[in-house]
Amino acid sequence: MSSSPVVAFTLLLSTFLALSGAAAPPEPVMLWPGEAPLARGDTDEDRPAVTPYLPPPTSATGTAVIVCPGGGYVRRSEDHEGRQIAEWLNSFGVAAFVLRYRVGQIDGSGYRHPVPLMDAQRALRVVRARAQEWHLDPDRVGILGFSAGGHLASTAGTHFDHGRPEATDAIERLSSRPSFMILLYPVISLHTPYVHRGSRQALLGPDPDPRLVELLSNETQVTTLSPPAFLVHTTEDVTVPVENSLLFYRALREAGVPAELHVYERGRHGLGLAPNEPGLSSWPERCREWMQLHHLLDKR
Repeated sequence: MSSSPVVAFTLLLSTFLALSGAAAPPEPVMLWPGEAPLARGDTDEDRPAVTPYLPPPTSATGTAVIVCPGGGYVRRSEDHEGRQIAEWLNSFGVAAFVLRYRVGQIDGSGYRHPVPLMDAQRALRVVRARAQEWHLDPDRVGILGFSAGGHLASTAGTHFDHGRPEATDAIERLSSRPSFMILLYPVISLHTPYVHRGSRQALLGPDPDPRLVELLSNETQVTTLSPPAFLVHTTEDVTVPVENSLLFYRALREAGVPAELHVYERGRHGLGLAPNEPGLSSWPERCREWMQLHHLLDKR
């Protein structure tokens, strides 16, 4: 029997990777068995997942980070705000799980709140549930996000539970609180002059309930239980103004939550690791130092 073109291509790719010594790309891990809650279809975009990037055992620290790429809640920038970030985290022993969260569209199609938050919370629970398998410390599972992904990460850090003991699903009995937050040029406020209107409309629709806008303006939701945070922004950012990070940092400080904020003068929105940007390219090393300060890089 002759092979289908898809099977033939898969075999060819596997042979090439084996001969070249290149590692096969990691496979996504579905967050729910079968259909996800509130799913509107059966494509990959309806199936939230995490793609695991695990560091070599010799350098692994046991710390893990859920990575939320940005994209205005209408797409996900999965390369420079996803894969590249995962590989950077792996370089100093941190496991990364790039989140394929469900997104919406400005025209009202796709997914709106609370679906992206459900996906982020489930990702945190799933990584904790499989911590032993992946050689992770379940008490050191953080979240990192860029732009709208930063809004999602900060929402996970201000809207969480410690698990539902009555749940029949054992994963749902685990905490959805991130151990720490790393926020890069994040959308934070949805009701100030500094709002990124595209993200708000994709998440909440064109005429959102003011109470929901307030609830998801995360500078208003910080408490003493919010996790420590590391924030990066630039003064030049005209897409998501730096005031978003300033407001969140101030709220964290007033609540007594450990936080570090780096504001760079130069740098446009959406630069990821910013390898070719003088000044801004230092943020990854500053972040690594902050993680070290909080003992997140101690091997366990």
